[in-house]
Amino acid sequence: MRRQENRRGHDEDFCEGQHLKLGDLKEKALRTEHLEEEKKIYLFKENIPEYPRPEFHVTHLQHDTDRDGLKGIRRDNGFRDPFDPHPPGSPRLVWWSLMVRPEDIQSAERRLLEQIYPDRTEEQVQRQQSFLEKFATSPAFLKSSRLGSYRFTFPLEELLTAYSQQFCANAQPVMRVYKTVLYKQEVMYAVLVHSPANEKLFSKFPLLTDDPNAICVYSNDGHFIWRPEAMCETHSFKLVHRRDENQVEVKKLFGRDREFYVWDHITVALHVEDGQVLEFDPDKLRKNLTYCEKGTAPINSKEKFDDDKSAEALVEELWPGGGVLVKAQSAEADAV
Repeated sequence: MRRQENRRGHDEDFCEGQHLKLGDLKEKALRTEHLEEEKKIYLFKENIPEYPRPEFHVTHLQHDTDRDGLKGIRRDNGFRDPFDPHPPGSPRLVWWSLMVRPEDIQSAERRLLEQIYPDRTEEQVQRQQSFLEKFATSPAFLKSSRLGSYRFTFPLEELLTAYSQQFCANAQPVMRVYKTVLYKQEVMYAVLVHSPANEKLFSKFPLLTDDPNAICVYSNDGHFIWRPEAMCETHSFKLVHRRDENQVEVKKLFGRDREFYVWDHITVALHVEDGQVLEFDPDKLRKNLTYCEKGTAPINSKEKFDDDKSAEALVEELWPGGGVLVKAQSAEADAV
């Protein structure tokens, strides 16, 4: 694993061109001399309660930003790499993350149950209680934000179409396995999206293929398939199998039985050149904008977050007459 200081001034340990499952990531970490013990505490935890391994089919992406970022997006009517000065030799990227909606959790639960118990009777199907949302507790699923108070949400197909038209001369964008990044308690899997004109520039990164064992793939149906390695962060529940009844149950954990573990998520980095903007109609931007409360362990400082009244005033200033600024809705579990 290599180390670098990222654009926000934080050290990150990463492996380029790979999306490493937790077992392989642990092996890499063991061979990395510079890795601090605090980064190993969560990754090497044992006795983690059993948790589900679903497959999410994700059709939407989200981009979180703060007050300054929102002003820049409104000024440009779109998204650019905001960091200047820029590290020499580093590509300019616009970062997004997968947005897992409640309906995505429901469909993932159905697929998982069909995989675990393919021979369930109709009566057993009807008796099965919903369970997957109880495990969707990491920041990857929450409606709060660690980056700022403002969230833009776009259908993946719409975003890729705009990128294709503006950056790829209407050709299909190329997707590659960019890197795996390990932070203290967070594992980030990054997907790189670029124009076919930049094939040589990014050829060292493997193409994102439709591998049934991969952590993240892009389906020809127009969605990402994400198979999370660690979806809980705080493990407050344990998955229990009633195999004699073809049922899955959830056991709530208390006190010392609760475990804190690493959590993972998928980011999508759209390559842009210096000064280039992924543009959208101003009304489209406003329509796709929501307000986020500050999440736990924010990446940006406290000063980068606004309360709802301040956010409402700013958005009204930038988009006069745009209507009420609603709060972000995503796959936050009711039970923690």
